Amino acid sequence: MKDFVSKKAASLQPSGIRKFFDIVQKMPGAISLGVGEPDFVTPWNVRDAAIKSIRAGYTQYTGNRGLDELRGLISRYLKERFSVSYDPKHIIITVGASEAIDLSLRAVCDPGDEILVPEPSYVSYGPAVSLCGGIPVPVKCTAANDFILTPEALEANITPKTKALILPFPNNPTGAIMTAPQLEAIIPVIKAHDLLVISDEIYSELVYEGRHVSIAAYEGMPERTVYIGGFSKAFAMTGWRVGFVCAPAAIDDAMFKIHQYTILCAPQMSQRAAVCALREGFADGFSTVEEMRSEYERRGKFLASALNDLGLACFMPKGAFYIFASVEKTGLTGEEFAEKLLERYKVAVVPGDAFGPAGKYFVRCSYATSMQQLSEAVSRIESFLEEL
Repeated sequence: MKDFVSKKAASLQPSGIRKFFDIVQKMPGAISLGVGEPDFVTPWNVRDAAIKSIRAGYTQYTGNRGLDELRGLISRYLKERFSVSYDPKHIIITVGASEAIDLSLRAVCDPGDEILVPEPSYVSYGPAVSLCGGIPVPVKCTAANDFILTPEALEANITPKTKALILPFPNNPTGAIMTAPQLEAIIPVIKAHDLLVISDEIYSELVYEGRHVSIAAYEGMPERTVYIGGFSKAFAMTGWRVGFVCAPAAIDDAMFKIHQYTILCAPQMSQRAAVCALREGFADGFSTVEEMRSEYERRGKFLASALNDLGLACFMPKGAFYIFASVEKTGLTGEEFAEKLLERYKVAVVPGDAFGPAGKYFVRCSYATSMQQLSEAVSRIESFLEEL
């Protein structure tokens, strides 16, 4: 049956994240620092809102764009939290931020278009570009610069075929953020080359120093930015699959048509849960989000300090809930390190090259798990390093 498989699909590599996650699921006593999923349960009031919506019979399709109330709340949320302005009529509720990434790329990619992808970054960007007929062009971000995107690196990778830049900050897997001065440094390059920006800001609430700054908040940028967000990370709603995408009118129209034909709409009960999450958030100053952010910061500081003490160099994460640690001093690649650590000490981390070749001698550790688990994982890693 292989003859029926498309060449594009056949050429895709399996996710480097899921490989280790699948093994850990079948390994008793294993500790996973692999998958980036909050260990917090969705707040009860949000779960209760979904239960009540089902009891009330809200089980039908919604409009293709999603509930009017939810889109209005998202517009208000972006404005009040991040100074980003998008009209609700140009917001689409998606099945997670993952659909939003796919939608935005399918809406803009023609065969041969080059899309710049900072690396290391989320594993889905490159394959999603390829599936659209585009060409993913890696832009290397280095540990020496705390893995930010510099104007020099950006400029060096632009060609006449470059159409868009994916901007993935706060970053998975590195925990890097882009500050206001750093964003301001790349905006002239973006404008000079007339690039579209696809800004994946799913971790926007998880920034540990000050507030997250969005590139869409700058003058002249909303009209050339596709803004992607969602509820999975900051609101502990991964399984609900609710994301959103905001875009300039022409791109929004193209995404909307694709969304109509492929997805139709996000589940209504999940959308109503998201309505509750935002409505209650406005009422209490997003206290639940702040509590989770504070706990993640505590865990990140603990794990980064512990790994540095063990000789696995990493910088203190500034956002998201990941640490990108160098294992080069062990003489192993990230892949070798992850495989041996899992086999011998039952701790799962993700090889850095899953996020691009720049991560060959790194591993990603997620600290979206309890302090008890993190402490035990550090103890096992120490034993592993002593064995090496």
